[in-house]
Amino acid sequence: MSAKILIFVALGGALGAVGRYSVTVAVTQWTASSFPFGTVVVNVVGSFLLGGLLAASAVDAPPSPEFRSFLQVGILGAFTTFSTFSMDAYYQISRGDYLGAGLYIGVSVVVGIVALISGVALVRQLFA
Repeated sequence: MSAKILIFVALGGALGAVGRYSVTVAVTQWTASSFPFGTVVVNVVGSFLLGGLLAASAVDAPPSPEFRSFLQVGILGAFTTFSTFSMDAYYQISRGDYLGAGLYIGVSVVVGIVALISGVALVRQLFA
């Protein structure tokens, strides 16, 4: 792990976090709804952009490791971790590992929600 790549990741992360916040706030204000449309937008846009980056990486002149880290891990990682989840599922599906992909998707979603509920319950218990 190089310091140069870490700096690119950190800079991209700052931009991605600001982008996520800005898009989420704007979409929430625009829709005036309690449904998390802002989160849906950043997750779908992030997945789309990561797909484009993956395709661009397969051409004759792929982005440098620093630029790829800046975009993929930094900007898109902070904008949405759902894009990475989507990429991992895509890789399993593209390898024909449908059972593994289904397990990965199901476990990630279900266990993630259970972990969130457990965290809420633990903190409520500790501070009640």
